Amino acid sequence: MTGAAASAGPLLLGVRHHGPGSARAVLAALEAARPRVVLIEGPPEGDALLPLAADEQMRPPVALLAHAVDDPGRAAFWPMAEFSPEWVAIRWALAHGVPARFIDLPAAHSLALTEPGTEEPPGSPAVDPIGVLAETAGYDDPERWWEDVVEHRAPDGGAVDPLAPFAVLAEAMTALREVYGDGGHPRDSVREAFMRIQLRSARKEFGEEIAVVCGAWHVPALAAKTTLAADRALLKGVPKVKTELTWVPWTHRRLARHSGYGAGIDSPGWYGHLFGAPDRPVERWMTKVAGLLRAEDRFISSAHVIEAVRLAGGLAAVRGRPLPGLTETMDAIRAVMCEGSDVPLALVRDRLVIGETLGEVPDSAPAVPLQRDLNRLQRTLRLKPEPSERELELDLRKDTDAARSRLLHRLRLLDVGWGDRAVGRGSTGTFRETWRLRWEPELHVRVAEAGVWGTTVLSAATAKAESEAVSATALAEVTALAERCLLGELAEALPVVMNALADRAALDADVSHLAEALPALARSLRYGDVRATDTASLGAVAAGLAERICVGLPPACTGLDADGAEELRRRIDGVHTAIGLLAGAGAGAGADAGAEGEAGARARAGDQAGSADGLRERWAAVLRKLAGRDTVAGVIRGRATRLLLDDGQLSQDEAARLMGLALSPGTPPTDAAAWIEGFVGGAAGGGMLLVHDERLLSLIDAWLSGVRASAFTDVLPLLRRTFSAYEPGVRRTLGELVRRGPSPDRHRGGAEPAPSGFGPGIDESRADAVVPVLRLLLGLDTEPAPRIDHTDLPMGATA
Repeated sequence: MTGAAASAGPLLLGVRHHGPGSARAVLAALEAARPRVVLIEGPPEGDALLPLAADEQMRPPVALLAHAVDDPGRAAFWPMAEFSPEWVAIRWALAHGVPARFIDLPAAHSLALTEPGTEEPPGSPAVDPIGVLAETAGYDDPERWWEDVVEHRAPDGGAVDPLAPFAVLAEAMTALREVYGDGGHPRDSVREAFMRIQLRSARKEFGEEIAVVCGAWHVPALAAKTTLAADRALLKGVPKVKTELTWVPWTHRRLARHSGYGAGIDSPGWYGHLFGAPDRPVERWMTKVAGLLRAEDRFISSAHVIEAVRLAGGLAAVRGRPLPGLTETMDAIRAVMCEGSDVPLALVRDRLVIGETLGEVPDSAPAVPLQRDLNRLQRTLRLKPEPSERELELDLRKDTDAARSRLLHRLRLLDVGWGDRAVGRGSTGTFRETWRLRWEPELHVRVAEAGVWGTTVLSAATAKAESEAVSATALAEVTALAERCLLGELAEALPVVMNALADRAALDADVSHLAEALPALARSLRYGDVRATDTASLGAVAAGLAERICVGLPPACTGLDADGAEELRRRIDGVHTAIGLLAGAGAGAGADAGAEGEAGARARAGDQAGSADGLRERWAAVLRKLAGRDTVAGVIRGRATRLLLDDGQLSQDEAARLMGLALSPGTPPTDAAAWIEGFVGGAAGGGMLLVHDERLLSLIDAWLSGVRASAFTDVLPLLRRTFSAYEPGVRRTLGELVRRGPSPDRHRGGAEPAPSGFGPGIDESRADAVVPVLRLLLGLDTEPAPRIDHTDLPMGATA
């Protein structure tokens, strides 16, 4: 903190932004000096918003948000916490009826200076004034020096004259400016010229009874003797854009980043505690930590708190510090409450040292219409923005949850990333959704950007979807957009998207593009069923794409290199899943007879079910072609074989025969390894298939054992990639089965000897022993336990 005595002119209160010690000292100085006006570093366009700081709904941390009207993405924030000196000055002025004004360079200029081609000219390396002063005082840590000389002073400043600390640091900053000049920030001269002009205007209006709260670095420049003409010359030609300003909520976590004033702090939660604790801050801090750890089921007694306080004090004495700082308290917490572990200490740092506090802004604050509509929806749906990440489980059969899902999907289409889809732990049905929600202050900028599309979330999402449909060039882009429109229930946009989809699908002859587009359409049909959306036109397009894929896929799978084959293998997986969804949607089409009558519904459902069955059979025929053609890449042939086996379209004997052909001595080792990767890699349960099917494991084992040493290094990367995807337990089981070696007395139809890890047969007594437990879990313990028909179990499996 720096400054000058009131008698020497305006009271220049240099501060460290977001410093609780600075905030306490500013409050004491204002109470002593009682100025007629308070000037604060900040954009002058925010003067009209200052009265809102006294609103009961205003809860810091908050930030002034300025954005360019024609380009909302160009924005800047001026964050303030409860312990920020600027916030304390604003609140003091409002409480005492004293005018408060911002005097920094207007946001209209500062945002214009962020345009391409207006970057700040390079200067000398940026100087950290606090770091220089700390080093001069013999400290190796600027934060520790600041705590010792500022934060650990008594609440009244520890001095008779509350202005004295400002004067002392004013001299220090003056010396630093004489050595380092602008400190590596040439643009500061423009800002300081504008602040001097504002200071001159205030002096004409209020005389010398003025208090200025600004960064300590600027105090020497504001005290310098310059002419008005010279300052205006510095501002000549500075670009300007039209801007809008408002208050937005901020978070402690965002304060911990270098943003806004460019003065990010590492421990906003700790600073907030220091500012708010009336007395005994260390004792209160340790009590707060104990409460957090107890909530996490850690045994923390009052004795732990007492001992941690004592240890922190002892560490401060040994290190020559006036009071325990954050370093001493965290060291004491680690030793006493965390038993030397950094794991619970990380929780303390995340929850308390940084903190999850989210500010609040009154409804009367200016906002774009889209933001107001979003605020209304958040209140209606009871979806309060929170700074910490949380999971939200939605049941789409419930009206409120369905409305929440619509809102989140519409916001995603508008690029307002409040929520991300996640894999739920519960049901895998399409009537459930899992979201991870986390509100970041920057989302207010995203909402402002999206405001160009409409005044409500629905109208904005609809307009943007229609625009993207018209401008999309790839078929996959349109199908993905159709899925998002169905998820967000954008009924007005869907016809435009469907027309674009039909046009792109008719013109695109690339099978790879068609295969990429089909999965999104199939998912859309299922989602449409859940949301009772009419998807008849979408189903027709999807069926047409599936037919074209079935015709064009076999020729497209020949003559591919390794990368192309792997890419097409992934597309085949997606098409296989999509056709399963299409078949399922067709089979369930007659569930609701509706207004057309039961007989008509049954007839329509029968036609659709027949069409779905025909599509499934055609796809199975395509997979058989792929599995049996030598000209098809090995990874695709292997995957086609696996998909047929999983769907029951291929017997285990036939699968073993195809594997035997693929792994025959005449097949190049790299092709054989690719076939194995397609068959047992990537697909769910590939490792368990080998665990329970001794013939397939024997074939792979025998082939791998016979690979020449010169070729082994070529196939090893493929095999590693295949088997590394398995669970550790599956890999251990496979390794144990192979380690035991083949059993020479057990042969299956001329195949290689099976590894001896497989049992000679099913142990029926062990299988029957499981039945009582299963019946108890299923609630069937009142009925007699039937004997299991062990012939239905998979080959090689034991119950």
